[in-house]
Amino acid sequence: MSADAGTDPVTGPDARELPAGLRAVVDEFADAPRELVLELLLEYSDAVPDLPPELAAHPERMEAVPECQTRFFLAVEVDDSDRVHAWFDAPREAPTTRAFAGILSTGLDGSSADEVLGVPDDFYLALGLGAVISPLRLRGMAAILGRLKRQVREQRAS
Repeated sequence: MSADAGTDPVTGPDARELPAGLRAVVDEFADAPRELVLELLLEYSDAVPDLPPELAAHPERMEAVPECQTRFFLAVEVDDSDRVHAWFDAPREAPTTRAFAGILSTGLDGSSADEVLGVPDDFYLALGLGAVISPLRLRGMAAILGRLKRQVREQRAS
């Protein structure tokens, strides 16, 4: 069966519309042998930058994501150039959850607000994670992205 023009047979049509950084992450997962997908995912747990001092000193400025199986917080800033910056706080003892944060940080930081808002809510399916982690954890990732996008919309509206 051949793919239609404009459709990526591995990740689907929406993956082509991802910001460049996130597309690179999706491509990395698509190129990985299935038996290495979980290992690749866990490598992203180290990609979460430290919180800036103003957030580390005031964690109440971060939004909790209760859908995650572990403690998880995020904060988003849309700068004067309409670029998105997100910070995440998740325990190192929760590498899968931290890996989700690492993927979003690596893939979205510095993207325009429009690019971030255009990310399909289920983009994580293109990573092939459904075969290696539970649906509950995937719902957590969807919730993280959903809250991130909501914060972007709210900041643009204010």
